[in-house]
Amino acid sequence: MLNFCSGGGAHAYPSLLSTLQLWLTFAPVADKAAVYFHISLEMVNWLSIMYLLISIPFGLVATWVLDSVGLRSTVILSAWLNMTGSVIRIFSVLKFLGLDSQSYWYLFTGQCLCALAQPLIIFSPTKLAALWFPDHQRATANMIASMSNPLGILIANVLSPALVPEGKHIPLMLGVYAIPAVTACAVATAGIHEKVPPTPPSASATNSSSQPFLTGLKMLLRNKPYIILAVCFGGGIGIFTCFSALLEQILCEKGYSNEFAGLNGALFTVCGLLGALLLGLYVDRTRKFIESTKICFCLSALASIMFAVVSSPLHRAITLAITSSLFGFFGFAIYPIAMELAVECSYPVGEGTSTGLIFVASQIEGVILMILLQALTVCVSEDPSSTCALDQDGALDWTTPVLVLAGLCSAMACFYVIFFHTDYKRLHAETNSGDLVKAEDTATANVPEA
Repeated sequence: MLNFCSGGGAHAYPSLLSTLQLWLTFAPVADKAAVYFHISLEMVNWLSIMYLLISIPFGLVATWVLDSVGLRSTVILSAWLNMTGSVIRIFSVLKFLGLDSQSYWYLFTGQCLCALAQPLIIFSPTKLAALWFPDHQRATANMIASMSNPLGILIANVLSPALVPEGKHIPLMLGVYAIPAVTACAVATAGIHEKVPPTPPSASATNSSSQPFLTGLKMLLRNKPYIILAVCFGGGIGIFTCFSALLEQILCEKGYSNEFAGLNGALFTVCGLLGALLLGLYVDRTRKFIESTKICFCLSALASIMFAVVSSPLHRAITLAITSSLFGFFGFAIYPIAMELAVECSYPVGEGTSTGLIFVASQIEGVILMILLQALTVCVSEDPSSTCALDQDGALDWTTPVLVLAGLCSAMACFYVIFFHTDYKRLHAETNSGDLVKAEDTATANVPEA
């Protein structure tokens, strides 16, 4: 049984979940948000893109904070940033303030503060698993914490369309999303008391010897397997980020409702949670990190190709739902295992640094992808099948961008399968440490009494 309710684990989880909910607040209702705030669809997309841009420079700061200041302070700081940003977002819809044309910038400022919280909290799962769980539970513990990412996406995909049947309900949505942010802040501040457990759960936690931040960063940049993992897996996260943020826009132009897009996003996430759970349990038992990630990466690439093919014709709702489910099942399953693999191939670099740099890489690739995909869209202002609720510019055809996304996913999967190889350095260090302790105990037992 996982001891997830002890110490920092249970109290850190609400902060993890709340941060990811706020990121994609507007993605499932992007068309209605554009109408409500009298802005273009591109400006709505920038509310998501800012998360990626801010995470690039601040991600490096977050890795230093996590490895130098500690897990407890990192989670609490993230919770406060998240709560402050969610409250400022509400100012944008308070009519009595008379903000008018400035309302979008209040929304944007709040979103930026929430974006500062994201790298602080999203780098935490591997640190949490390393400090609080033994080696045979780390992959599962990391999976539970890391899956706050897809769970937050799930809640956003289901809740936002349900709360905003019409644009006038945007204020209600912002108020509802502020509640978990405030709650998570209170729980984190009042509930997290210990930096580390009283008894270290593993040899690596007992003999914690993480390299200083700059030294670790130099070691990572010279580590070929780690660079391959960062580029390929970072690209995979970037692809999933784009898919989650743009799904509603992709489907509404094809005549599908926001509710159906939300359902697809929910299936994408629920199946991802299931895949991550099953793969986490399997890897904890077998230690087959590399084999598992390579197989799942290839299968997720196939699912992305299927989605690109079936999303073009109309009236393919069931096939689309199945394809989204498969894409999530295999794609999200990789996430926690790849994070553990990053620590294994880079040990003794700190967990925050090794996972943080991958996240920064994913944000850079995500920004490039978002800008590229939007540039490849074609305006179809008079499409009778479109359900996009826009009062300007018309809907956008995403057929070409989706095909490009599938091609990039397939290319990264092939590159990863062919070129990525590494030793499990942390597991080997723990095995050697355990053997040394046993040898010392045996030697002590064999010493004759005086």
